[in-house]
Amino acid sequence: MADRTVFLKLWAVSLLWGGNYVASAYMLRDFSPIFLSFARLVVMSLFLISVAIINKSMRWPTKREWGLLLIVGITGTLINQLFYFTGLQESTPGNAALIIALSPITTTLLARIFLKEMFTAQKLVGAIVALVGVVCIVLFGGKELGISHGDVFLLAAMLGMSASLLFIRKLTSAMSAYEVTIYSTVIGTILMSPAVAVEAVAGDLHASDQLMMWVLLVCVAVIGQGLAGFWWNSGIAAAGASVSAMFMNIPPFIAIIVSHFVLGDPILLTQIGGGILILTGVAITNMKRKRRLPREPKAGLGVKGA
Repeated sequence: MADRTVFLKLWAVSLLWGGNYVASAYMLRDFSPIFLSFARLVVMSLFLISVAIINKSMRWPTKREWGLLLIVGITGTLINQLFYFTGLQESTPGNAALIIALSPITTTLLARIFLKEMFTAQKLVGAIVALVGVVCIVLFGGKELGISHGDVFLLAAMLGMSASLLFIRKLTSAMSAYEVTIYSTVIGTILMSPAVAVEAVAGDLHASDQLMMWVLLVCVAVIGQGLAGFWWNSGIAAAGASVSAMFMNIPPFIAIIVSHFVLGDPILLTQIGGGILILTGVAITNMKRKRRLPREPKAGLGVKGA
């Protein structure tokens, strides 16, 4: 029963994250991109802080950790969210989900460049396959042949997320992922304030006057991001990272299908083909080689220790 509950949670996370892309695109019809990003972050920050207060499980970071958290807040929250919503306004949920799916491979490449981590031939093949998929989506996944501004912004959002993962690795050696998520989200939300002010001064800020849109915003922030994040972490702890990673392949295709029926976006063969290449590349990169165990010498009957 426990295993079934874990897999149900992982399926739920996949569905929620796939639906989040469509919900975000839908909300952009009534919200300006920077304000929508800021409002969602505020709701999510309040939710995470409430959980932390109730559980009383937070500790105060060290000076070094504060520095790393600031970088994670800038790259993983501020840059990622700004470019994500700005790009989504000019692209499609399907393209957004598929481009963001490139993040694990990009993180591996950045780790090789800046941290000098080993980069095997297997990872190189996976990266090339995935990059070909991205090229297919970016060049041929729009209404016209060529690179759209939206897809470029989404690539920038993906790069911000990938860069943040390098620093999250260092932080989680001493802090829990739960603590890192809360601190970095709150920091990123605070840093987003000047961008919202600029949008307001420029006269580009607008918010929905429909209650249902605000309810959707809160649901996406609390359920689609907050609770889904907790379910994902518990799924990794119970089922293992390799099993959980398989579920990361589902959200892009959920986004393509849901956006077709909800937003009327066409399902393009280039999206499907490029998506398969990206996810294949990610699978190749994360595939672990099985080590051959030494053969045990044949022995007679014996009794195993208890």
